[in-house]
Amino acid sequence: MRAVRLPWWVSLPLALVVLVALLAAAGRLNLIPGLPNPFESDTKDRTGPTLLTSIQDMSRYQAASGNFQVVVDLEKDAKYLPDALLGERTLFVGAGSVGAYVDLGDVDKKAVKVNDARTSATLTLPRAELEKPALNEDRSYVVARERGLFDRYGDWFSDNPNSEQKVRQTAVKHITQAAEDSGLRKRAEKNTTQMLEQLLRSLGYERVDVTYA
Repeated sequence: MRAVRLPWWVSLPLALVVLVALLAAAGRLNLIPGLPNPFESDTKDRTGPTLLTSIQDMSRYQAASGNFQVVVDLEKDAKYLPDALLGERTLFVGAGSVGAYVDLGDVDKKAVKVNDARTSATLTLPRAELEKPALNEDRSYVVARERGLFDRYGDWFSDNPNSEQKVRQTAVKHITQAAEDSGLRKRAEKNTTQMLEQLLRSLGYERVDVTYA
C-alpha cells in the first residue's frame, strides 16, 4: 500500500504544532533542565497611584464585631422555557464581618450628669448601631454555577458581572439580617458600658451609671 504524502503547506504547520506541544510538555514536566515553560504567565501590576479623596474624624467606639458565613443558593428561571435552555443557578459561599459601635459624637452636656462631690456620674448614650457587612474576598467564593444553553452561548460574546454581583448582594442581605438577630447590639452596649466604667473609676468616680436612650 502506497503511503500518502501530505503537502508541505499542511505538513509544516502540523510539525510546528507538534514541536510546540513537545516543548511545552518538556518545560512543564522539567524534562530538559533550563528549558522555560512557553505557557508560563507573568502578571504585571500597572495600577496608577492611589489618591486620598477625604479624611473623616471618627467619634464612634467600635465595641463589638461578629463574623458570619452564609451559603447562597440563587436560582433564576425563565417563565416559558426549561432551565436547560434559559436559566441560571449559583451556589455561593459568603463570609463577612459586621461591626457594632456606639456613636459618642452626638452626646451633649445634658447626657452627662455629675454630682457635686464628683463621685457619681450618669451617662445617657445613643443605642448601638451596626455597620454594613464587609465581605471577606479570601473566604467568599462561587462553589458551583449551572447555566442554560442560551446563557452559556451569551457568555461567548459578553461578560455578565451582574450575575455574581447579585449573589454577593444576597449574601450581604442575609448576613445583615443575621447580625440583627444575633444580639450584637447588646454586646456592643455592654462592652461600651464596661469601658466607660473602667475609665471613670480610674478618674476617681465611685459610681458610674450608663443608660442607652
